[in-house]
Amino acid sequence: MDFKRDANTCLFKVRLTKTLEIKRVIAMRTYKGGCHCGAVKFEVEAAEEPEVSECNCSICSKSGYLHLIVAKNTFHLLTGEDNLASYTFDTHEAKHLFCKTCGIKSFYIPRSHPDGFSVNVRCLDDDIIKNINIEQFDGKNWEANMHKLKPLSNG
Repeated sequence: MDFKRDANTCLFKVRLTKTLEIKRVIAMRTYKGGCHCGAVKFEVEAAEEPEVSECNCSICSKSGYLHLIVAKNTFHLLTGEDNLASYTFDTHEAKHLFCKTCGIKSFYIPRSHPDGFSVNVRCLDDDIIKNINIEQFDGKNWEANMHKLKPLSNG
């Protein structure tokens, strides 16, 4: 932008000289996590200060799940695939995966993003809770609010 002041008045004339393009750079890091007993372990690449959501639907509110939605190519199951049990309900689109030994759901395939994973931030090894932004999501009224969900980025 080019700002010029007219000497006789207090008016400014503005001339646009080029379009500004602003790109947000997000610092990424690899987190390790898993279930309580250690049978299920994974790594996930995500932002250093991730945005997560807290859903109030029946299963999320009862388990205290904090969702970190990631693309499939940023999630790597290291151990425990044979120790996972699956649970579905209602539409049967979400695949809730639990450790058969301790019962913890550290990640699952969400209905909202079937081409990715939802990782429970509370199951990450590093203490990042103080560095996250938690957005509330009204999952009790899922159909009316699903348009508010952010699309996946492919990492």
